[in-house]
Amino acid sequence: MAVTGLAKAALKPTPLPSDEVIFGRSAPMQPIRQMVNKILATDLPVLIQGENGTGKGILAQYIHAHSRFASGACVKVNCAAIPGPLLESELFGHEKGAFTDANSARPGYVEHAHNGTLFLDEISELDLSLQAKTLQLLQDGTYSRIGDTQERRSNTRIICATNRNLADEIAAGRFRQDLFYRINVVTLNLPPLRERREDIPLLADYFLTQLNAKYERDAPPFSEEILQAFTHQEWRGNVRELENLVARYAILGGLDPVAADRALKRPSIIPLKVSVDGTVSLKHIAKQAIREMESNVILQVLRENKWNRRKAASVLNISYRSLIYKIQEAGLSQRQHRKSIESPVASAHNATALPE
Repeated sequence: MAVTGLAKAALKPTPLPSDEVIFGRSAPMQPIRQMVNKILATDLPVLIQGENGTGKGILAQYIHAHSRFASGACVKVNCAAIPGPLLESELFGHEKGAFTDANSARPGYVEHAHNGTLFLDEISELDLSLQAKTLQLLQDGTYSRIGDTQERRSNTRIICATNRNLADEIAAGRFRQDLFYRINVVTLNLPPLRERREDIPLLADYFLTQLNAKYERDAPPFSEEILQAFTHQEWRGNVRELENLVARYAILGGLDPVAADRALKRPSIIPLKVSVDGTVSLKHIAKQAIREMESNVILQVLRENKWNRRKAASVLNISYRSLIYKIQEAGLSQRQHRKSIESPVASAHNATALPE
């Protein structure tokens, strides 16, 4: 039985994190953990809803790995990534001569998922015609390849995921109501990362450990200050955004990722230079923005290294002389540092010289 390039990628297993990493310790994740434990021994369809990056794919793999279908393949289909006409062939397979360039018969994802799990990611992107065939598969476990009249049977657990509100899709005529009822037997609503902040340090430490091992790096553990800063980020990209930020830290090293992100995301108020004819110099504004961004990063690194300029130069990967020049050019001073940390203890040591 031939396996397409897309199917090969889908069939490749991915090592799973521990239960504690997947479900965390936060209150919003515990009902999900309890529900998952109840359905593992069943073959009920599962619908996983949540924003992009919340871990829908990992949860689908976890359900498969701990279910009675674990001995079979877990086949993931990204319904948004494959054009509709091609997706039908990839999903259900085709017979020789079914369409132009169909030079041989080919099984689809459904066949590869026999006795396993079929994970339909972004199911809201399925064309209506494909929704009808998927409904038949869910109703009686049967399907047909394109160009074939023979009905085939599949013993497959189906897990669907979406980041959209399917009720809105139904109202707009883009999603079949009867299909929704079929996939909505068990629904797991994954909360965004900003609603489970207690899990952020655990996830950050896990990603750092994995990335250090994968890329043979030795990035130091996150300090309590950094982890605390992580818990106050918005994380619009959810767990995926956190993982990407940790990857930058582990691979690129040096600059504190929180310091960099704060500087890059900090809203800037840049005075516009308007000429007498009412025009604005975009080139001049861009230069101002770059200088301000650079100044913010330098100041943050200096503060976090207690104004030790040699350490800061090393973190920023520039020469000591270049850093001194940039400090002078930006008008930064030790006084700014003292004001930012001023306290009764700090005031008692104001006479102490700051390190280079």
